[in-house]
Amino acid sequence: MWPEYGHDIDGRSVLDLDALFGGRPVVLEIGFGMGEATAEMAAAEPGTGILAADVHTPGQGNLLRLIEARGLDNVRVANGDAIILLREMLPESSLAGIRVYFPDPWPKKRHHKRRIIQPEFLDLAASRMAPGAVLHCATDWEPYAEHMLETLTADERFANLHDGFAPRPDFRPRTRFEGQGLGKGHRVRDLLFRRV
Repeated sequence: MWPEYGHDIDGRSVLDLDALFGGRPVVLEIGFGMGEATAEMAAAEPGTGILAADVHTPGQGNLLRLIEARGLDNVRVANGDAIILLREMLPESSLAGIRVYFPDPWPKKRHHKRRIIQPEFLDLAASRMAPGAVLHCATDWEPYAEHMLETLTADERFANLHDGFAPRPDFRPRTRFEGQGLGKGHRVRDLLFRRV
């Protein structure tokens, strides 16, 4: 399965997304956990290519099993750092969207600089997203949700599709991390911002 559906993020070459996905619009999913939600979205959106990046090898293996079991031809698994993938392996304006669901909130103040949703990430994301592409984030950590909203709202390259936080879209399945957060009494926040 790996030779056909897997790619190592090595920064050595730019991916040919048309060849990988047969000309479909491509959405990058950063961090997919065990891949259940990714496979569910891929099955529901066969006309969209999903490039799913993560460093968690058990999750990669599980997603590959789901791809095979469901006969999905619109998912590719990328092993490694999504920042290197964005910076060195994806063409400019090539993405129809980016999904960042339940990233590590890095709750300690001294670790906030490790959060993925930062102005530097938005610089990179904006350069790889086509006009009209949507950045969709979800988190169950309220302080991080506020940080995401503030950071995205301050960036003129992105327009909020809602007034503040978005209602949970029907197309986003419930993830394991979401279930854990809800079990702890956390409120889940979605953010949908369009690349202008």
